[in-house]
Amino acid sequence: MFDFSGTLFRLEEDPSWFAGISVDDREVDGHVQAELMRRLTAPTGRSVEMGPQEYHAWCNRDLAPHLHREAYLHVLRESGVADHHAESLYQRVIDPASWTPYPDTAQVLSTLAAHGIKTAVVSNIAFDIRPAFAAIGADKHVDEFVLSFEVGAVKPDSAIFTAALQRLGVAAADTVMVGDSDEADGGARAVGCGFALVDPLPTAERPDGLLRAVRDFGFEV
Repeated sequence: MFDFSGTLFRLEEDPSWFAGISVDDREVDGHVQAELMRRLTAPTGRSVEMGPQEYHAWCNRDLAPHLHREAYLHVLRESGVADHHAESLYQRVIDPASWTPYPDTAQVLSTLAAHGIKTAVVSNIAFDIRPAFAAIGADKHVDEFVLSFEVGAVKPDSAIFTAALQRLGVAAADTVMVGDSDEADGGARAVGCGFALVDPLPTAERPDGLLRAVRDFGFEV
């Protein structure tokens, strides 16, 4: 089983996304871009102040698209981004075409499939990521997409891992969860799965992280 963001794909900013955007009336530089992207992709924690309504949306953002939108627009606005620019950046976040695959993503998924090893993408997310896999020809190598907004459970809740195992028809003891968050993805250990942690580095800086992770568990890829 694989996480999506920071594991198989990464949302990496294009400078053109920030053209004409200012934060607190200051031009967005590389440092500010990186911080905004961190706030938009961090799997756990919160980076801005939130009232009760915003906090509710934040805690449940991966269960419903409207809460996801509300939560991240609040993050961007609280980060100093004007409303119309916040909407523009948010649309980038939920566009599967904006996400960059890690260099070994397609290889790992296709090789596991060739060896008859079932795979699932288990993600806390509120939009359909299947087109990102189709764009690199990897969708046919994923047996199941277990997405939080479709199954009604978010990692580390055991329910989402149990759903994935049931769909795959495999035992937890024979399964490894690969992800970039010990807190969220590591929740798979509670149902008896193995767990491999990868670093959510920029894609150019992690050419073989997935390969090494699955090889460490004895898979031949």
